[in-house]
Amino acid sequence: MRPVKRFGRSGKALGIAAVLMAALVLVSVQVGSFPLSSNEIWDILAGGRKGTTQAQVLWTLRLPRVWMGLLAGGALGLAGGVYQTLFGNPLASPDLTGVASGASLGAACAIVLGAGTSAQIMGGAFLMGMASLVLVLALVRWAGLERTGTYILAGVIISSAADAGLMVLKTVADPEGELAAIEFWTMGSLAAMTADKVWPAAAAILIPALLIFLFRQRLLILSMGEESARTMGLAPGPWRSLLLGLTTLMVAAVVSVAGVVAFVGLIAPHIAFLLLGRRGGPYLPLCALVGGDILLAADLLARSLAGGGELPLSIWTVCFGVPVLLALLVGQRGGRDG
Repeated sequence: MRPVKRFGRSGKALGIAAVLMAALVLVSVQVGSFPLSSNEIWDILAGGRKGTTQAQVLWTLRLPRVWMGLLAGGALGLAGGVYQTLFGNPLASPDLTGVASGASLGAACAIVLGAGTSAQIMGGAFLMGMASLVLVLALVRWAGLERTGTYILAGVIISSAADAGLMVLKTVADPEGELAAIEFWTMGSLAAMTADKVWPAAAAILIPALLIFLFRQRLLILSMGEESARTMGLAPGPWRSLLLGLTTLMVAAVVSVAGVVAFVGLIAPHIAFLLLGRRGGPYLPLCALVGGDILLAADLLARSLAGGGELPLSIWTVCFGVPVLLALLVGQRGGRDG
């Protein structure tokens, strides 16, 4: 009976996340500065209204934005699930390896140096995000201690250095143009999303995500500890580096397109664990689904409640994250009292 119960809970958890995602997608393609009705959307998808403003808005703006929201949220949620499982730390997040801070620094460098296109800004963010991981791995190898705590400490060092560089760039940036662009980038947005930005990021997200799903059993073995992993014939160092590299590639791709979106990678795994009750089975896919739900909801609020403008995504994701962290705090207190 126990496997049946687990399967039932897994199916319910995945069903809740999937139904919520479908509802958010349906609403998201309709809401915006140029609203679209359900009838108009179905008519366009069926091949009608070709060449109309409604069709252009749907194909070139609304659908790419929703698709990138799903990809970005899913990637951040999945990355958070990997980090929290790998490091056994409930506060681990994609910022752990300094990737988000490094990517922000790369985008800011491109802006200050006069990048003329969004592709140049994306390139700078992606390169610096990947460079951050290389530096983290180099520090771990230099220390000669391939342990969980060493990776965390190396990530904090690189993240702090990148944040310091970002503050320097903010100081020298043009207050009227460059500084505003940097600030907006570091808080995340899907406002300027188009199809030509989505497809390169989609490849850099979906391929690593597929590999992570294939390697999920090795991830669970690593979560048992290094000695247990070696006993089971798994080399902790190379596999940990590989999993960190795959998650870094996803996070860097998200930041290079949408900027830095806070808290999604931190709270999505906790919500997934609350729904599922374990970190095995469909835990990682559920992390991705929940992350997509969170980012779609944040983007929907960002373009609906700003009085004609748009608020950064991180404002809403932080609002979502605070109750989750408070619940964790209460849970920790309850566990101590019990």
